[in-house]
Amino acid sequence: MALLVSPLISSTLANYTLSQDYTGRAFFDGFDFFTDADPTNGHVKYIDKENANNSGIAGLMSSSTINNAVYLGMDAVNEAPQGRRSIRVQSQKAFNRGLFIADIAHMPGGICSTWPAFWLVGPNWPTSGEIDILEGVNDQTSNSFTLHTGPGVVVSNNASFTGQLVTPNCDVNAPGQAKNAGCTISTNDTATYGKGFNENGGGVYATEWTSSAINIWFFPRTAIPADIVQGNPRPCESWGPPRAVFSGDFKVDDHFKDLNIVFDTTFCGDWAGKVWAQSSCASQAPTCEEFVTKNKSVFREAYWAVNSLKVFEKMGDAPKLRTRSGGAVLPPLP
Repeated sequence: MALLVSPLISSTLANYTLSQDYTGRAFFDGFDFFTDADPTNGHVKYIDKENANNSGIAGLMSSSTINNAVYLGMDAVNEAPQGRRSIRVQSQKAFNRGLFIADIAHMPGGICSTWPAFWLVGPNWPTSGEIDILEGVNDQTSNSFTLHTGPGVVVSNNASFTGQLVTPNCDVNAPGQAKNAGCTISTNDTATYGKGFNENGGGVYATEWTSSAINIWFFPRTAIPADIVQGNPRPCESWGPPRAVFSGDFKVDDHFKDLNIVFDTTFCGDWAGKVWAQSSCASQAPTCEEFVTKNKSVFREAYWAVNSLKVFEKMGDAPKLRTRSGGAVLPPLP
């Protein structure tokens, strides 16, 4: 039996090749800055590339432990009665299946009012799908993985994964679930999000999107597989079971199409604001919006530092090119 299985695994894994490398300055060539009103009704003002560059809110950063990481921050200097200035960027290319490897050294999570997210989303929401890889609000301490779709996607609990299935129906209007809850698999590991994530130097989120399943792994900084470090990721048994496996009696390709990669940090809005009163943050301000408006220095640690972002694809899974905006490549931050 082993002789029959091993060649099959090897031939499958060997098909992944690097399609897009968004490391360093290439990130700002491959992502567009979103400047419209926040679709989630956050107390935020998304700014463009030029303003982000000039104000030091986006660029490249280095420290004793970080070297030329992509920096996506926010205004931590001024009061913000009309909404705090922040960043939302989206990849110019859209993808259909692939292996997405994000090495993230620091994230904005665990801070009251914040709602950071690293996710994939299609142009016709929710029918073209959404994959939330790293997301949370307020004083949340661990990560949850969520899919959002139209009808017909129910996740099975029979696959092998280490997380806990919280809601199985990915339909944003699923009966018996909160509106827009989607299907969620949670983890109680504090190294996956916010303060615990940052104190450990972050880690790698690896998302494998195939025609049969969406699998998500997290590897803390001290346990990143050698094949990922070497730039030849092979999602095999040596990685161990994923934190989340989204599969079931549905066709993935029918519900996830032309997804763009998004990084953003908003405040309050439809999630962080809605649950403000139920969090410990409510003791610091009567409303989420007041906290965002009057506090400044607390947001100095609310930033993304992305060491690298790479997309690997199999033959035939070519990305779709979308229109890009202009603008100079950002220089390193001082």
